Amino acid sequence: MILMAFGCQNSTNRENETRDTMSKQRIELETAIFAGGCFWCIESDFEKVDGVVEVISGYTGGHEENPTYESVSSGGTGHVEAVQIHYDPSKVTYKAVLDVFWRHIDPTDPGGQFADRGSQYQTAIFYHNEEQKMLAEQSREELDKTGKFKKPVVTEIVQFSSFYRAEEYHQDYYKKHPVKYKFYRFHSGRNKFLRKVWQDSMEGAKMSTKDRRYIKPSDEALRQKLTPMQYKVTQEDGTEPPFKNEYWDNKRPGIYVDIVSGEPLFSSLDKFDSGTGWPSFTKPLKPDNSVEREDRSIFTIRTEVRSKHGDSHLGHVFPNGPMPTGLRYCINSAALKFIPKEDLENDGYGEYLKLFEEK
Repeated sequence: MILMAFGCQNSTNRENETRDTMSKQRIELETAIFAGGCFWCIESDFEKVDGVVEVISGYTGGHEENPTYESVSSGGTGHVEAVQIHYDPSKVTYKAVLDVFWRHIDPTDPGGQFADRGSQYQTAIFYHNEEQKMLAEQSREELDKTGKFKKPVVTEIVQFSSFYRAEEYHQDYYKKHPVKYKFYRFHSGRNKFLRKVWQDSMEGAKMSTKDRRYIKPSDEALRQKLTPMQYKVTQEDGTEPPFKNEYWDNKRPGIYVDIVSGEPLFSSLDKFDSGTGWPSFTKPLKPDNSVEREDRSIFTIRTEVRSKHGDSHLGHVFPNGPMPTGLRYCINSAALKFIPKEDLENDGYGEYLKLFEEK
C-alpha cells in the first residue's frame, strides 16, 4: 500500500477503454501553401503556431511532375521550395496564418531568401480559392503600407495547381538534425533580419508568454499532433513506463511546457532525481498554470496535477519531496515539451531566460 500511495502514477490499465464516448465530430481542416525560402525554416516556424495541425515540406509552382530535391535545386523545374499547412480554422484563421508568414520572410527580395539564392527560393502565396486570393492581396497591400520595408513587397500571389511532398529526410528536419538546423538558420541571416525588421524576435516570430493565449486543440487535431503515448497520458489519464521516457534523466537547463497547449509548467532549476524513473520537480514554474485535484482512481487518495489551459493530465504531487517545499511533482514526460535555455527566446519564452542568467 505504501508503494501505491507514493508511486508516481495511476497504474490502472486503461488501454482497453474504448473511445466510443468521445466526440464523433470531425474538424474540417483547411490548407494554406506558402513559399518562403528554405522549407526547413518555414516548416519549423509554422509548427509552433496554435491551431496548425501539420506542416509538410515540398515543391510547387513548376512544370515538372514528381520533382526531386536535386532537380528543384538546379532551378530548372520552375518549382519553389514550399510548405503545405493544414490548420484548424476554429483555432486560427487564414488571415492570422498569413500574418505569421509575412513575419518570417523577407518579402522584398526577388532573388531568393537570405543565404539561399535562385528562383527556387523565391517567396510566394499559392491560393486555393477566391477568398484566399482576396485575403492574401489585402494582407500584402497592408504590409506594404506599414513602411516596415524600404523596398516594395514583391511576394507573388499565385493560383495553386499541384504540390509534391519533399523527400522524407526533409520533413521535420529541425527535429531530426537540431544542431545542423540551428547552425544553418543562424548563419543564413534569417533570424538577424527578422529581429531587425520586427524590433525583436518575439514580435517577429511569436507572441510572448504574457500575451499568448493557451488553447486546447480539438480532439481531431490532438490525434494528429500527439503520439499514441502522449494522447494516452494527457487525454486518458494514462501513465508511461518509468525509466523509459524522454525526460526522466534530462539534466539540461530549460523549462518544461504542456505538450498540448504550450503553457509553462516546470523549470529544470526545480528538477531533482527522485529515483522513481519519472521527471520530478519540487514546485511548478508558474503555479497559475497548474490545477490540483483529488484522485481516488486506485486504493488510496492522491493529488492529481493537470494543466489549467490544456486540461492535460500531467501526473501527481506527493508530500515526500526534498526541502524547501517537501513536495514531489511526479510528471509524465509524455505530457511535456522541453524548451532548452538557448531556445527560450526564439520559441517565445524569453521572459524565463533571466532565471538561468542569475544562476
